[in-house]
Amino acid sequence: MEILIADNYELMSKQAADAIAEILKNESTPLVCVPSGDSPKGLFKEWQTQQEKKIIDVQQWFFLGLDEWIGLGENDEGSCRYMLNRDLFHPLKISEERIRCFDGKTNDTEAECNRVENYIQQHNGIDIAIVGLGMNGHVGLNEPGTSPKLYSHVSTIHPVTKSVGQKYFSSPTQLTQGITLGLASLMKARHLILLVSGKKKSEILQQAIEGEITEQVPASLLRNHSNFKVYADKEAASMLNQK
Repeated sequence: MEILIADNYELMSKQAADAIAEILKNESTPLVCVPSGDSPKGLFKEWQTQQEKKIIDVQQWFFLGLDEWIGLGENDEGSCRYMLNRDLFHPLKISEERIRCFDGKTNDTEAECNRVENYIQQHNGIDIAIVGLGMNGHVGLNEPGTSPKLYSHVSTIHPVTKSVGQKYFSSPTQLTQGITLGLASLMKARHLILLVSGKKKSEILQQAIEGEITEQVPASLLRNHSNFKVYADKEAASMLNQK
């Protein structure tokens, strides 16, 4: 595990973007797992800048969405795919055939999970999996208590996630289940990157990085990955002993 701490969110995002560009420079058609939400927005903006400067060619990348709320689709405000379209896929003009995201409106969640896992296999695995950190330590929608042996699966949304998740919606929205890449799926990625920003994440980041490795803090399990990097801003890292 490597921890890189930046003075602010913008610099953190740039450092992560530069590292990803270096990792993928010799990969012609990499598969990149991307999260939605606030944490990766700065990274996605950096990718736009790098694309314009021809540092990277995202048109050759393949993208895999990390998770989705059950019952929501890409046209529903607040869905993971809606946010990825808004913040990443549309600004960078990524073609639909290079995107695979969970369909939260599926009537067959088992088939949907298999479809995503087969997509990963077809691309010879995930080259880089980028994830954020939930206030309860979740990764994707792998909530506290999730087995690290699970691949893509349906999860029951934790009360903390239900509460925090409301910020993505303009009106109260019932969030009961999610569909997500499992911890086992993420641990098979060749590179694993955690993005964390803001003072509000400082306590849970300290638990994830320096506390016990436990299913109750799913992000702590990522420390078992052989190529795991954490990019945090100074506020998020403020409680770490190893600053």
